[in-house]
Amino acid sequence: MTHPVPVARLFGAAFAARPEDAYDALRAAGPVAWAEIADGVHALVVTSRRAAITLLNDTATYSKDSRLWTALEQGHVPADSPVLALMAFRPSLLYADGDHHARLRHAMNDCLARINLHELQEITQSHARQLIADFAHHGHAELMSQYADTLPLLVFTDLLGCPPQLVGRMVTACQGMINAGPAAAQSAADLAHCLAEIIGMKSRQPGHDCTSWMLTHPAQLTHEEILHQLVVLVGAGTIPTAAWIASGLRLLLSDGDYAGNLTGGAVTVRRAMEQVLWVRSPMANFSVHYARHDTKLHDVPIPAGAPILISHAATGTDPSMPHLGYDNRSHLAWSAGPHRCPADSQAAVIAQTAIETLLDQLWNLDLTDSHAPNRHGPFHQCPSELGIHFRPHPANAFATASTGRHS
Repeated sequence: MTHPVPVARLFGAAFAARPEDAYDALRAAGPVAWAEIADGVHALVVTSRRAAITLLNDTATYSKDSRLWTALEQGHVPADSPVLALMAFRPSLLYADGDHHARLRHAMNDCLARINLHELQEITQSHARQLIADFAHHGHAELMSQYADTLPLLVFTDLLGCPPQLVGRMVTACQGMINAGPAAAQSAADLAHCLAEIIGMKSRQPGHDCTSWMLTHPAQLTHEEILHQLVVLVGAGTIPTAAWIASGLRLLLSDGDYAGNLTGGAVTVRRAMEQVLWVRSPMANFSVHYARHDTKLHDVPIPAGAPILISHAATGTDPSMPHLGYDNRSHLAWSAGPHRCPADSQAAVIAQTAIETLLDQLWNLDLTDSHAPNRHGPFHQCPSELGIHFRPHPANAFATASTGRHS
C-alpha cells in the first residue's frame, strides 16, 4: 500500500514543543489526513470531532483488530518501532470486536465496579502522602518523576493485589512503557512477566483485588486472557492518569483563572481537570481502528488495512465545533462508542485525590517552568517535566501508613 505524503509528524522534538502546529496542518488537509507517527510508520489521523464520532460508532466498517494492519503484515513497519508496544495485536478487549469484545468488556466492567471508590481515594491519598514526604523537606521537586508518574502505578499495584516483592519491578516496567523509547517493547514484556506471576499467586491464594475477581468471573477467562486484560488495565489506568495529574496541576498553578483561587477546593480542582480533558487530552492520539474494506470517512478515502487514529487532542479543540464550556463533558478524551474507556470514575478519583493532596500538603507552591514541552511520541500528551518549588517542611512532617491491601 502506498501512502500520500504525510502532512505532519506526530513525534519528535518539534511535535513535543508545539503539537498544535501539527494539528493545524492536519485540519487544513481535511477531517482525516495522513501523518507519520514514528520513523517509517504512517497512519490516518482524525481531527474532526464529527468524523471521529462517526468512526467510533461504526463497528461494521471499522475494526480494532490490528492484525488487519496491512503495512505491518507486509513487513513495512520497523520491528523495533516504539509504536508497536501499543499498536501490535494482543488478545485483549482493546483489539477485539463484536461478541468477543463484549465478553471481555463485561468481565472488565464487573471488576472495575467492585472497586470501592472511597477505599480508592484512601489508597491514593496514602501513597500520595508517602511520595510527598520524600521531597517535602527539600523545597523543590520534579513532579513527573517524583509524583505524577509513580502515584498511579503504586495505586494499581494495590488494586491488582501485587505482592511487595514485585512492586519495584512493576513500576520499572511501566515507566519503561511510559518513556516509549527503544526499550518500550522489553518493558512491555517485563510487565507481562510480572502480571503472570501475580495471576499465578492469586490462582493459589485469591484476595480482594482485580486479579482475583478476573480469575473467578463467570466469563471464565483463561490465564492468558486475564494477563492481557490486566496489561490494558495498567497501561490505560496509569499513563493517561499521570498525564491528567500533571496537566491539571500545571493548569491550576499557571492559569490566571485558577492560580489565585486555589482555596476553591474540590470544585476548582475538578473544573481544571475537566478543562484539561478538553484542551490537553491525556490520550493525544489513539483509539486505533482499521477499515475492513476500502471506504470513505466524511468524503476522505480510507484504504482497507490502514491504521486510523482518533486525535483526542485535536477533536477537543476542533474550531468547527461550538465551545460549550469546560463543564460540558461531551469531549472525546474517554473516546466513544463500544470501546469508550470503562474506568473514567476510577481515574478521576486517583487524579483528583493526587492533585488535592499535593495542594493541601505543600505551601507557597509555584512552578519553576510552566512551558516545558511534552514527552516525545504520538500517543500521550504529558509534560516532559514539572518542576516546582515551595516552602520546605520538616522531614518528619507527614504521617505515613501502609495501605495493607496486599492479599
